[in-house]
Parts: sequence; structure tokens; C-alpha cells
Amino acid sequence: MTKIDSQSVFTPRKGANTPLVDFWIDVMAPKFLTYRHVLVEGLTHHSDAVMPSLPLHAGDHVLDVGSGFGDTALALAKRVGPMGHVLGVDCVPGFVELSKAEAVKNAAGNLSFLCADAETDLPQGSFDYVFSRFGTMFFTNPVAGLRTMRKALKPGGRMTHVVWRARDDNPFLAAARDVLLSHLPAPDANAQTCGPGPFSMADKDVTRAQMVAAGFEDIRFHRIDAKVLVGRDVEEAIAFQLALGPAGEIFRTTGDEAERKRGKIIADLRTLFQAIPMAEDGIWMESSSWVIHARG
Repeated sequence: MTKIDSQSVFTPRKGANTPLVDFWIDVMAPKFLTYRHVLVEGLTHHSDAVMPSLPLHAGDHVLDVGSGFGDTALALAKRVGPMGHVLGVDCVPGFVELSKAEAVKNAAGNLSFLCADAETDLPQGSFDYVFSRFGTMFFTNPVAGLRTMRKALKPGGRMTHVVWRARDDNPFLAAARDVLLSHLPAPDANAQTCGPGPFSMADKDVTRAQMVAAGFEDIRFHRIDAKVLVGRDVEEAIAFQLALGPAGEIFRTTGDEAERKRGKIIADLRTLFQAIPMAEDGIWMESSSWVIHARG
């Protein structure tokens, strides 16, 4: 089995990226880094529900698309063992550097990372399995991005991606968004955003059609309901929502108007989060995702 080692990592050159990739690097990445602990720990219940169900084998060569801080890639590397190999791909250089450090820290010699735009730039015909947790929803062209993932598979290879279900099934994002919309207008069509958004693949029929168009077969959906961490306490939950997700996008795109109303918005968000029973390790809210399996 051909191994893609860590020396394959490269950093996208400024100006050579798509506008979406530059937006992730310049605007989104600093916020993700600030709330890394919430994002990594907050998704553990979803990951714990998904990982054991993946039909991986010792020695498999696996691609993790949108690998973020590397936690899923590390979990996949443990599944395939020392004879296998996992390549994590993300468009944000800072995420890749942190992931590389985590791989070294965990002595994961079967794990490497590549800094690239996974929607367009993936090694072809190299992998037994392709995985993505909450990454494909941000493809600007879902069919093209999914097709790139399929082409990365060896003949007969399989893929799994995890996406959020409908907004109403995900109050951890929707509730704060509703609070913001009670004070501010929704982003207009020309607003710069992080892509189609977290609910872009919530509709089973639409997503299935996109996957069929990308060349996938034997497509199966499985629902997972699990709580996610939104903050260690009320104040962090407020700050997290104003930085990321649909609420954060509304706050960012409305600029001066948002700042003028900051006090009232924070007061309403505080009321929202104070009503949620706090666990020992923070505030957890309901969420729901699709785990989608397919064959290339």
C-alpha cells in the first residue's frame, strides 16, 4: 500500500486560493482556534456514535476530508492500525499544523496531513475509505466536491460523511439564531459567508440526488441524536454563538447595527442559556445529524 507521508503537506499560497478558502483562513480560522476546546469536546458524542459503525479494516488507507483539528483523523488511524494509513486534508494551514503536532504527540506514525482545498484537490484512486465529519456541507459546489471525494477512492471503495439534519432538529444552532433574528436582519445574498452552511445537506432527497450525480451508489442514511457542548458556562456559550454558526454569521454581517444592539442581544442569549440545565462540564444542547454511507 502506497503511503502519503507528512512531507506531502503544503501551505496554500495567498492569492492562489478560492475566495471561500481565503475567507476560512482569514475570518473563520481564528474563531475556530479560539473555541477549539468547545468544538473538539462538543462533538465527542457524535464521533463516539459514528466511529464504531465504520466498516474499516486493519491496513486500510483512509482519507479524512475537512479534518479540522485532527481528532477524527487520529481516531481513524487507531482503527486501521500500524499497517494502515490516514491522510487528513483541510484548507486551513493553522489547523493542519495543530493536527501534525497532535499526531506527533500521540506517536501516530500512520497519520499525515495535507493542506489543500478538498473540494477540488485530492489524490485520486488512492483510498479504501473516505470520511468527513461536518465538512461536506460547506462545499460551494456539492456535486463537484463529492465527485472529487469519489475519485479519491480505489475501485469499490466506500465513503461516510456526517452532516447536520434540519434546523428544527438542532436547537444548539437554531435557538441562538432565532434570538439574533429578533434583533437583526438575516445576511443578504451578497454577504461573505463560510459556504452554503450547516444545514445545506439536511434534506435526504436533495443530498441523495447530489451523491448520485457525483457517482456514488448504495447510499444509506442513518440518524444520530446526541447532545453537543456549547460552552463551559453561560458567558462562554454566548461568546461562542456570537463568533460561530448561524448566529455568529448574522452578528458579523450586520456590523455596526449588531454592535449597537450587542447589550440587548447578549441579555436575550443569557436568558436562553440560563434556562438550560448545566452539566458538571458545561452547557449541552440537543442536536441531530445524518450519517451517510455510500459506495464509490
